[in-house]
Amino acid sequence: QVQLVESGGGPVQTGGSLRLSCAFSGRPMTAYTMGWFRQAPGKEREFVAAIRSLGYTKFYGESVKGRFTISRDNAKSMVYLQMKDLKPEDTAVYLCATGPDYLSPRKSDEYDYWGQGAQVTVSS
Repeated sequence: QVQLVESGGGPVQTGGSLRLSCAFSGRPMTAYTMGWFRQAPGKEREFVAAIRSLGYTKFYGESVKGRFTISRDNAKSMVYLQMKDLKPEDTAVYLCATGPDYLSPRKSDEYDYWGQGAQVTVSS
């Protein structure tokens, strides 16, 4: 059974930076696409970023493109989301997710496993 645990969330001011981490366990990470989604109160879950199993192909949501960077370290079974130039509208619970490498990365229902989430709060 795959388990995902996020860390690194917290409060930050507008324009600041934060790095989220997601620890993957239970199976070899090398066969999975890893994704980040976010959910703000009263809003639908939003795709943030995804990275294929070998790390060469990455996908980003339009609202974070150019500000967020996804990366992975398969040797450490970790995936990261580096966030910069944060805005109040980035405030949300950020969720790490994983699924087979052939999934459509922007579709949340194609991911099989989810973490509990990490709260990111950006103050103006």
